[in-house]
Amino acid sequence: MARTADKSKKCLSVVIPCFNEERTISALLTRVLAQTSVGQVIVIDDCSTDKSAETIKKIKDSRIQFSLNEKNSGKGYSIAQGIKLCSLPFTVIQDADLEYSPEEYPRLLAPLLDGRADAVFGSRFLTYESRRALYYWHRVGNDFLTTLSNIFTNLDLTDMETCYKFMRTDFAQKLDIQERRFGLEPEITAKLAKMRARVYEVPISYQGRTYAEGKKITWKDGFRAIYCIFKYNLKIRSKSYSN
Repeated sequence: MARTADKSKKCLSVVIPCFNEERTISALLTRVLAQTSVGQVIVIDDCSTDKSAETIKKIKDSRIQFSLNEKNSGKGYSIAQGIKLCSLPFTVIQDADLEYSPEEYPRLLAPLLDGRADAVFGSRFLTYESRRALYYWHRVGNDFLTTLSNIFTNLDLTDMETCYKFMRTDFAQKLDIQERRFGLEPEITAKLAKMRARVYEVPISYQGRTYAEGKKITWKDGFRAIYCIFKYNLKIRSKSYSN
């Protein structure tokens, strides 16, 4: 345990895509910056129409790097740009909406710090933690997408669609993310599988939002995810990734 605690200090780059999250971004950044492992926080604002950018700029911390997209380009684009800037050994994607808890970083980092994993997914369904009960059909859709992805990748994941994907930064920077919206989850998973990354899952809590509270994913994104599972698993069969 002491080894993990020592190595975990300032080893993590956090990429936060942000679009119209003025209600939550300040609280989220406060919680992220409170984690001892966090040495770099990259916030990419996707041309928010609210006061997200102004709110972010008010937070004075040398670990924060703020960037504003020239035009609204989507979550995937923002994440791709953020990953390019990561300079610490490990990278995590953190949504700005408080659905996922930064306080769980230590448990998710542990397999990476111990050298057991190249990537760690936080699973909302391998759970002994609390999670908010919301949309049944979202769960059904998630299970379907995860199973379909597993068929192609031969990974036995329980939550492919999770936002919490912790990765070695050298792996993350080889992903070359193409998807602009929520299709990036199956894209990342397919590419990690083709890199033969050692992928672990860790149970996490989940405080989901309703659409009235700002949830953005729609049924159209589910169909795009199906397309992406086929696209990236079949497309990259002929490509090789080296560690």
